[in-house]
Formats: sequence, structure tokens, C-alpha cells
Amino acid sequence: VQLVESGGGLVQAGGSLRLSCAASGGTFSNYAMGWFRQAPGKARESVAVISWSGGNTEYADSVKGRFTISRSNAKNTVYLQMNSLKPEDTAVYYCAADRTYSHLSTSTQVSQVDYWGQGTQVTVSS
Repeated sequence: VQLVESGGGLVQAGGSLRLSCAASGGTFSNYAMGWFRQAPGKARESVAVISWSGGNTEYADSVKGRFTISRSNAKNTVYLQMNSLKPEDTAVYYCAADRTYSHLSTSTQVSQVDYWGQGTQVTVSS
């Protein structure tokens, strides 16, 4: 499975961005999908995860109420809508795919995630 992220960039605090991740090379609906982020000098952390059907979602406490994950199995794409952005949201954001939902819903099983995108930079200025 190949994952390609897009939509990152520079935005002022309080602004919004929408990340997209296009998947190819596999059966998209077989996979839970997630977004992780990694800031300089910090470990990669889970931000949001969505089940294969879209029926279940989970979010890191730091983004609850501000970020929304969604997917289109018809378009083989997962999205992350980010609102009310803060400078502490600055990081490289990675799309991830795994047949096991729990690998994406926690930051402690990063090494077990099946597939990663190349990452897209999000910078929030104060």
C-alpha cells in the first residue's frame, strides 16, 4: 500500500488546514487509517484514527474538538480537517494504514504500523 499526503503548509494560529492522504496498491477498505505527527525532538504520536468503515474514530486529547478525521472508501482517501490550529500543532503529519485498529489509536505501537506516508509539514505561526 502506498500513501501520499497533501495539504500541509503554513497557517496562522486560529486558522484551518485540511490534510488528504491518497492510498493505492491495496484494498483501502480493509485498513483502519490514522494520522500521526512528529515535532522536532519529539516522538511520533497518534493524532486520530478511523476504522475501515468510518464508524469508529478516536482522537488524542490535545486535538479533540478541533480535528476531524474522515474517509472516502470510494476515493481511497482519508482526510484530517484541522481547525483552531495552535503553534503546538506544528509538526510533520504522517498518514498511516494498518489492518489492526489499535496499532493506530496509540502512540506506543508505532513500530508495528504496516504502512506510512512520506509526511507533510504543518507550521502554525503565532
